[in-house]
Amino acid sequence: MEDLKLKATHRMVLGKKARFLRRQGITPTHLYGNNVKSAALQCDTGELQNLLAQAGKTRLVSLEVDGERAKSVFVREIQRDAITRELLHIDFYQVKRTEKIAVDVPIVLVGEAPALKFKGRMLVHGINSLSVECLPANVPPQIDIDITQLEEVDQAINVKDIVLDPEITVHADPEQLVVKISEVMVKEIEEVPEVAEEEAVAEEEAKTRAEAEASAEEEKPEKEG
Repeated sequence: MEDLKLKATHRMVLGKKARFLRRQGITPTHLYGNNVKSAALQCDTGELQNLLAQAGKTRLVSLEVDGERAKSVFVREIQRDAITRELLHIDFYQVKRTEKIAVDVPIVLVGEAPALKFKGRMLVHGINSLSVECLPANVPPQIDIDITQLEEVDQAINVKDIVLDPEITVHADPEQLVVKISEVMVKEIEEVPEVAEEEAVAEEEAKTRAEAEASAEEEKPEKEG
């Protein structure tokens, strides 16, 4: 798969003053990595948005800084405004194509499970991503899991059932659940008929009146002979 491409320039505006860059359609970014000198960079916000829509955090990006030789990077962290969702800052992690890296790859469920066509059944999710190790160029953008094979209750797909490129090492328990068909647990609530409730209330009220009358009778003074 061909690398995505992005251009950046070195950034002189640092700290809180970076907000002025955003107003000009420029997003502050940062580059770092193992044995790599970190650098403050900046990118065109529009180009960066387009890149993020395709790359996520698992697609290798060819980053060209001020016309220098392109660097192989992954998007490591994305910061957005909690309310406006405005793009605030991006961290790029530089890698070496000849050295393996560990990365969490998102799991995407594909298709429809035949078992879900029946009422009282639900899809139980286990893990949403899978930790793998491989060369940067072999990192899959996502791991597709075909759930059309799930036809019965309790049928499941575990990590051991996922087939990946032999060059990719999975760092997860083979028995770890990915997805499973389960029955919906419905708790039955016994309904008491309204007539029975009314009879019970009437009986309780009659008992209370009888006790009150008996008590009043005992408290009457005896007549003198």
